Amino acid sequence: MFDPEVYQRRRDGLRQKLEGDRGLVLLPGNGESPVNYEDNAYPFRQDSTFLYYFGLDQPDLAAVLDLDSGAATLFGDDPTVEQIVWTGEVPRLADRGAAVGVSDIKPRGALGDVVSAATSAGRNVHYLPPYRADIILLLARLLNMAPDQVRDRTSIELVRAVVDQRARKGPEEIAEMESAVEVSVAMHQAALELAAPGVTELQIAAEVERIAREAGGRLAYPAIATINGQTLHNHSYHSNLSDGDVFLLDTGAETATGYAADLTSSFPASPRFTDRQRAVYQVLLDAYDAAVAAIAPGVRYRDVHLECSRVIFDGLSGLGLTRGDTDEAVAAGAHALFFPHGLGHMIGLDVHDMENLGEDLVGYAGEQRSTQFGLRSLRLARALESGFTLTVEPGIYFIPQLIDDWKGRGHCAEFIDYDELQHWRDFGGMRNEEDFLVTDDGARRLGPRKPQTIQELERG
Repeated sequence: MFDPEVYQRRRDGLRQKLEGDRGLVLLPGNGESPVNYEDNAYPFRQDSTFLYYFGLDQPDLAAVLDLDSGAATLFGDDPTVEQIVWTGEVPRLADRGAAVGVSDIKPRGALGDVVSAATSAGRNVHYLPPYRADIILLLARLLNMAPDQVRDRTSIELVRAVVDQRARKGPEEIAEMESAVEVSVAMHQAALELAAPGVTELQIAAEVERIAREAGGRLAYPAIATINGQTLHNHSYHSNLSDGDVFLLDTGAETATGYAADLTSSFPASPRFTDRQRAVYQVLLDAYDAAVAAIAPGVRYRDVHLECSRVIFDGLSGLGLTRGDTDEAVAAGAHALFFPHGLGHMIGLDVHDMENLGEDLVGYAGEQRSTQFGLRSLRLARALESGFTLTVEPGIYFIPQLIDDWKGRGHCAEFIDYDELQHWRDFGGMRNEEDFLVTDDGARRLGPRKPQTIQELERG
């Protein structure tokens, strides 16, 4: 939790962005989510926008910001004596509110009366797109609408204002993100030291989660810990590492305040890469370096992605896998056979920052999304601004099913040597990822640097 002035400044900033719009901003916090019965819940995670403006990481809270008066009201209930028997003593809601600069505290049950009074007076009630069923039902009840109408009536004005504000990180946020990266680097270093033939994916996944928890936080997202890096979101940990495998670890820590890191390493299970693995990994590093060098305010991240794609295509041409004019090949999307996802995304309180508010509004800011395979998966395409935080994560993958599909259709055959590619179909996949802050004159890495050169990843 930050100083009360931070949250007050954020709420004042939101009100200024919505100046002239009479009404309320309604921000429901999350509740507990049962695993299989009410008292056995999944680990609690507060709504990120609620955390941003009100900072309280407890369930069953809600808040209202009056756009006319600027008053902020926190809704919730103090525990009963019977509840304290199970939970122990907790700070009273009035004390929690004071810690984030809110003095107007009301019982949770009063939320309906406040919202009803506003709507009866013809005032707008702005809310963000809900992503949980319980919040959809709450909003439907508060605003007297059918549940299937709730998402359609979200406030685009509020979404745009929140995105514009949260996209530019303050110094207190940068410090938290760098702490998350520091823990994440320790997680990746531990995995590198643990990896060896005979070790299981599950052992490594468990160790990195232990480090995140020991640091006082948690994983920012389910870890990808796999020898099958060609499967982009592989969350099963059933395999043993063997000689000749490349192990891909995509994992990051989340701090106690909710700020995330997102790092990926690819390294040999054996002490050293094979010649082929070393050659492909060098292409990957070249693409990564080119992307980082291209980041600057005013540069569209779509263009950074395409520059990275050109480096990958050129590098694979040197290995005999691709051919032809690079610009023409990338324009045709030929590189996406090997690099089928986007270069990166915004990161902050969410690992995919604000994605619940709408990927196009966050990452495109009105720009047209491509329909081309691969490029359409780019989550961040807009022009960059100082204060943005983002991931840089190029990858090179050999996906047998995708290779067979493209070859069968003759897709981009003028740019891809499918005969040579048959000798590489079981290669797997590699990705390298770190997190960056866009500065006034370029970009800088968030937190410490993780091992990523060939020399740093090879052991013995």
